[in-house]
This record gives sequence, structure tokens and C-alpha cells, in this order.
Amino acid sequence: MAKKLHVLRTLLVSLAVAAIFSGGHEISGQQPLTGRWTASVSDETDKINLYLERRSEPDGRYQSGEALSLAAPQRGISDLLGLTADQARAGGFVRFSLVREAGRIDCEGSFQNGKGSGTFIFRGNPSFLANMKTRGFDFEKHAGANHPTDPEERQFVATTLNVTTLLAHDLVASGFTNLDVNDLFKAAIFKVDSKFVREMKATGFNLGLEDLVKARIFKVDAALAAKIRDMGFSIRSFESLVQLQIFKITPEFVTDMRNEGLSDLSLENLVQLRIFNIDRDFIRQSRADDVPLEVERLVQRRIGVGRN
Repeated sequence: MAKKLHVLRTLLVSLAVAAIFSGGHEISGQQPLTGRWTASVSDETDKINLYLERRSEPDGRYQSGEALSLAAPQRGISDLLGLTADQARAGGFVRFSLVREAGRIDCEGSFQNGKGSGTFIFRGNPSFLANMKTRGFDFEKHAGANHPTDPEERQFVATTLNVTTLLAHDLVASGFTNLDVNDLFKAAIFKVDSKFVREMKATGFNLGLEDLVKARIFKVDAALAAKIRDMGFSIRSFESLVQLQIFKITPEFVTDMRNEGLSDLSLENLVQLRIFNIDRDFIRQSRADDVPLEVERLVQRRIGVGRN
């Protein structure tokens, strides 16, 4: 899961948040965190791939990467303040900021041939920590192994992940208990918000946060559950849905199996067929060899059991 914490999704920045930090607030009495950035700009789209790297003593290292939108002539909205697509492509010195509720990352450096690099300074928003604490998320409490021990480092991570008080409110309002900052990070990365929680609850499963993260990883959602039920199957557990995704049990595969004479199939049978790579051609050859059309007998034939 630690590796997952470095895989960041595309997130939109609110320009309203920029006004909160326009005065350059930072945590009182602390030196701002610093690091390096690199970036590349797409020629086809107004997207920039921004990578941030920060090292801390003694061997700490944090990296993040994110695809962000840049302002273009036909579209003034940008995820970065002070940088446009034209500026990045033209090259030269640049200064821009990534502004989010948890803090502000001010970058400066230069671009050449669509690639840029430089340094950044992070300044945290002190009110963010207080707001999070009232919702039960204490950034001053260590989140556990593989996570920064310093609160300001954790606030920097929250900024790169675009963790918001709205997300914290969503998780608490959804009935989850005993969550910590690490859970908040996971929810931000995998987009586990109140909407997704409601959709998954509507499938009939009572899922915890870890289950919902797993659902996002394997692309399990309410639409998949509805599709499986439309195929005439009763879903006994959430894990059954996960298995169906892992083994690519599609409506087309189910139709193929039924058309070949395997009409009375359970979800477990379908998984077995996928595991042992039993397809239409294998079934037709087995039928020609007078093998009974039963999942167990087909599996035995595939692994060589019962052959003379």
C-alpha cells in the first residue's frame, strides 16, 4: 500500500482556495519545507505532468506525480497559478504555485523544449490542521510505518493528494470510525467519497474503508453488481465481485459458456473456467471426445486427470 500512496490521480484545484493562501501563510515558527520539481508538457493537450520530490533526514524520500491542466487560449481554467501551456512550451524562467486547502507549493525554475525543472517551497495552512482535528484526524499523531513522522511532512503529503476537510466530513458522516490520517490519504488517492460509499451500500454490502479501497483498485462498482445480477447470478459476497473482476468474467464469456452447453453455472464455476483457461474451443474438442459437459470433468481434462 505504501507504493500506492505515491500513485496520485488527477485532481482539480479550487481557485477559491487560492484566495485563502494569497497572503502566503505558513506554520508559525517553522522553516518551510523545500524540494525539487520536474515537469513535462504535452504537445497534444494542455496537460502538464508535474513531479515533486522531497528528501528529509536521515533517509526519508517522498515523490509524487500528477497530471494537471494548464490555462490555454480557449480555456482559462488552470490547476496551477501563474503558469500557462504557452509559457511552458515557449521556455525560459517560470514561477507558479499549486494551491490547495492543506497548503501551498510555490515553484520556480525553467522550461526548455517542453520540459521543466526547479525547486519548490511548501507552506502549510495552519487552519487546515485545526479543522482536521475537529473531525477526528490528528496530523500531529504519527500515522504509522512508511509515513512521515513530522506533522508538517504529513501536511505536505495532504497537499499533494488534495486532502480536504470535505473528504474528512464525508468519511465520518458515512459511519466510519477509528480512522486516522493514513486512512484519509488512502481515501483521497482512490477517490473513496460519500457518493461512492452510497453507491456501494446500495448493492447490499456493508463495506469498510479497506473494502472500498479494494473496490477502487479492482474497478468494482454498483454498475458491475447490477450487470452480474442481470446475467442471472446471485452475488453472495463482495469478494465474489472482486474475483469476477480479477478473472475477467464478462457477459460475453458467460454467453459463450452457456451457448456451448454449460447452462447451470455458478459464479464459482465461472472462476474455475477462467483459472484453467477453458474456452469455447476447448469445450468443443472435449465434446468431440465424449467428455461430459461438466465443469469438474472439463477441469480434470485440462490438468490431465483421468486420461488413459
